Amino acid sequence: MFDIKSYESRINQALAHFEEEAKKIRTGRANPGMLDGIIVEAYGAKMPLLQVATIVVPEPQLLQINPFDPGNLQAIVKSIRDEQSLGFNPSDDGRVIRVPIPPLTTERRQQIVKQLGEKVEDCRIALRNVRHDALKDAKIKKDAKELSEDDVKRAEKSLDEIMKTAQAKLDSLAKAKEQEIMTI
Repeated sequence: MFDIKSYESRINQALAHFEEEAKKIRTGRANPGMLDGIIVEAYGAKMPLLQVATIVVPEPQLLQINPFDPGNLQAIVKSIRDEQSLGFNPSDDGRVIRVPIPPLTTERRQQIVKQLGEKVEDCRIALRNVRHDALKDAKIKKDAKELSEDDVKRAEKSLDEIMKTAQAKLDSLAKAKEQEIMTI
């Protein structure tokens, strides 16, 4: 019998990766995940922002960053400003950093939807690669006489069911994110 559990977990990993990438895509609403990719130069080393500060959302259009050590305040502000793709302009009052989330223009929303489309396509490619690997492994085992023709057909059928479910989940996640982006 052909074991498709490992391929199913790879498919789930690809979907989880897409969800994480989708969280990083900016919408008009503040989300702490927007700053996940920020790396701060602190204590002589590069560290993720979450290791040097907490991020809260006091208002829908504002992120508030509370550094664990006030000495890192300027380094955090600099690293957020340096991340040009976000387009944020943080301000600090000596204790906390406030990052206002500017409203998105319709043109910018359409650009962000295109970015989302690229991430969806990357996920689809990853899913197809997993399916291709599984079918290739099944064929190798069939040629080595470890699997019968029926076992290969059953594995292919169950793999297609898993792929159909994964594609449907990917489509619904992408549609929901697109709706969130286009909502003014």
